[in-house]
Amino acid sequence: MNPMRLLPSTCLLLAGSLILPSPCVSAALQPTGRKPQTTVFVHLDRPGKPISPDLVGIFFEDINYAADGGLYAELVQNRSFEYSAVERNDWGPLTGWEEVSRGGARGSLKITDAVPLHPNNPHYIVIETFEAGAGFGLVNRGFDGIPVRAGDQYDFGIFARQLFTGNRWGGSGRLEGPARLQVRLESAAGESLAEAELEVSGREWGRRVTTLTAGRSEDAARLVVLSLTRGGVAVDEVSLFPRKTFRNRPNGLRADLAQAIADLKPKFVRFPGGCLVHGYGLGNLYRWRDTVGPVEQRRGQPNIWGYHQSVGLGYFEYFQFCEDIGAKPLPVVAAGVCCQNADHQGGTGQRGLSLEEMPAYLQEVLDLIEWANGPPTSKWGSVRAAAGHPAPFNLQFLGVGNEDHITPVFRERFRMIFDALRKKHPEITVIGTVGPFPDGEDFDNGWKFANELRIPMVDEHYYKSPQWFWDNLERYDRYDRAGAKVYVGEYAAHDDRRRSTLRSALAEAAFLTGLERNGDVVPFASYAPLLGKRGFTQWNPNLIYFSNTQVAPTINYYVQQLFSRHAGDLWFPTTVREGAAAGEAPGGSGGIFLGTWNTQAEFDDVRVSRGSNELFRDIFEAPASHWQAESGAWTVADGTYRQTGKAQPALSRLAGFTGGEQYTLTLRARKTGGAEGFLIGFRARDKDNYYWWNLGGWNNTRDAVEKSVNGARSLAGSDRPGRIELNRWYDIRVEFDAGRIRCFLDGALRHEFTDRGFGRGNDFAVSAVRDTRSGDVILKLVNGGGAAKPLSIEFSGAGDQAGSAVKTVLTAADPAAVNDFGNPHAVVPRTEIVSVGGTFDYEAPAYSLTVLRIKK
Repeated sequence: MNPMRLLPSTCLLLAGSLILPSPCVSAALQPTGRKPQTTVFVHLDRPGKPISPDLVGIFFEDINYAADGGLYAELVQNRSFEYSAVERNDWGPLTGWEEVSRGGARGSLKITDAVPLHPNNPHYIVIETFEAGAGFGLVNRGFDGIPVRAGDQYDFGIFARQLFTGNRWGGSGRLEGPARLQVRLESAAGESLAEAELEVSGREWGRRVTTLTAGRSEDAARLVVLSLTRGGVAVDEVSLFPRKTFRNRPNGLRADLAQAIADLKPKFVRFPGGCLVHGYGLGNLYRWRDTVGPVEQRRGQPNIWGYHQSVGLGYFEYFQFCEDIGAKPLPVVAAGVCCQNADHQGGTGQRGLSLEEMPAYLQEVLDLIEWANGPPTSKWGSVRAAAGHPAPFNLQFLGVGNEDHITPVFRERFRMIFDALRKKHPEITVIGTVGPFPDGEDFDNGWKFANELRIPMVDEHYYKSPQWFWDNLERYDRYDRAGAKVYVGEYAAHDDRRRSTLRSALAEAAFLTGLERNGDVVPFASYAPLLGKRGFTQWNPNLIYFSNTQVAPTINYYVQQLFSRHAGDLWFPTTVREGAAAGEAPGGSGGIFLGTWNTQAEFDDVRVSRGSNELFRDIFEAPASHWQAESGAWTVADGTYRQTGKAQPALSRLAGFTGGEQYTLTLRARKTGGAEGFLIGFRARDKDNYYWWNLGGWNNTRDAVEKSVNGARSLAGSDRPGRIELNRWYDIRVEFDAGRIRCFLDGALRHEFTDRGFGRGNDFAVSAVRDTRSGDVILKLVNGGGAAKPLSIEFSGAGDQAGSAVKTVLTAADPAAVNDFGNPHAVVPRTEIVSVGGTFDYEAPAYSLTVLRIKK
């Protein structure tokens, strides 16, 4: 046995694109002094399996202000005066803008649409100045402040035209000289940071530009545009960009945020969504044609996530970014249907474009491929060339649909799109959808439809607890190699309170080892969502959090980065021989509880049986001595067990009952008030580990079984639309038999699935790949347990010659550790150079991901 030896080296701390000196983590590299309990055999002597070298990519969706106010570097909010109450009840064209009068100036502001800059950009503002004073006009504070840095340049642009000079009424109609505008960057206190003047002359729309150089830094500056002459000026598309965008591109991306994404080394980028693609109605579908060409001619629209999308970050910018970071573009278009949750309907709002509209929509999809790949002399290739990119973008993949309900309406329209693409562009790999969950009716129907059409690849999504990912390491081992490939387009481990913990990151790392092992059937995978702006999130967790001045990668970010930077294209079999078998987790099982969520209810005739044997029954004719109320207001009244509080949740447990791994629970329940329905708890081990059947959950729109592991809840099985009516008695039955769970409401089967429960399960995962370009062998070890794991690692067929390796470890003592704005580098990878032999000992730290990159 050749122990791993330290080479003289400098240890490194990887932090985004920075490499900073840090203390070595060397204890784990020393001989343990005891026989390792686990042996990892890496079979280099066996033929390797070719796998996708492009496994780890990113999914960008404009959620959590990821685009406007985020990655898109525009600093002015509502630059085109197109915000509306459709996006938020209190929004309108002047949202983000304030009137300002200085030095006795007087005037008025008016939103109008009489002579727009472009039909896609209908609203603009008229600044009418009665008395010029020291200036009358507008203030914009950007997206919660405009960050500027001393010495940096900022490019200001505005579309404007003169309406009149002097007095609006009674004049000659002639323009008596140009209108003068002053542009200022100011501190919150009104101090000038930079300023310039512009002239506007003539009645036709024209763009005026100037450059502002900040005199000092300010995190929350404001932009001021002042009219210095009497008269009227029409203004639109008021823009301010930092000169320093990513790759210094005009209409570009925020440099630090784009660099954090680039540092992931993603192999592909999926965009622009997500739910954003199919929108909240047919009029809200994301139409790629509306996002290319001059920005002032693009059509912004409401964002399904509750704000506005200017589409300044449009298809050209997405494709350009992909090229800049060396990633393959993977755009997604709607499948001719809108979201099933559209029109404020929970799962029943899907609508399809009419069959009369579909030919035009098919052409729109085909035109996208011409725009991306066609010669610059073609109709749509010329639009790309006019934007500054005459060369094709080499589009290879196209997603059609996202998490759609697999209805006849969907199937008919998807088939039309798929057939058109297959006929006109067989070189394009079409990626279909199999619904929003990793199982259930849409998943099954989606796969059946995919097999029927022979779709080359489908998109699976799952947001689950960390334990689910550990439990599903072998999910793709059994997939048909002759069937459709799988793109895992959206996934994330949702831990307690949806925080981005080390525990969640390691669960994702373990799952990625399974995806590497199945890289012949899973070519792509992307965490979701990518970005979340501090104070403006609609969804958590996210891979990268940011503010106007900070970028805070999560621990999960570093997992994605390590797997992407250390990808391989040849997978080697591994064997793990445990010294001690993993047993069942301690603690009782089979506990039962009743509950509600901000709802009042009555329960009656609770029975637990096993076969013909009745284990427990309560008809509540006496005080509920068997029940232990943990929250809410529980009493026995009128022969029922009544909950009258508003707790979230209100729970009462059946004290001292452990039904084991097989029983049937039946009861009657009636809702008497409140917002939702019932919580029927079963298979409970303790307050943090249990199942509950959530009837009428999510504001009384859905039924689902949820599983809580260490306090983090996620769906077990799939959900279904469901509603609990007021003052109606329901018959409820839950059958539980050694992991098989069946749930009945009024005699109708609502859910059926199998789940392994709370056994110890997996807490160790391994993957070995080769990067054939460099010849390096890359070994990834994930220890999700709370104790260090002594290992003996043996490379079969490698001989006993020593070689060098780069060892990178991501670990912390607390599995609940997070990176946040207060401590963005709390948990980051640490790297050192080591030497290894064909066999060596290594102790994987508790709660750790280790990557060993062994030189050829």
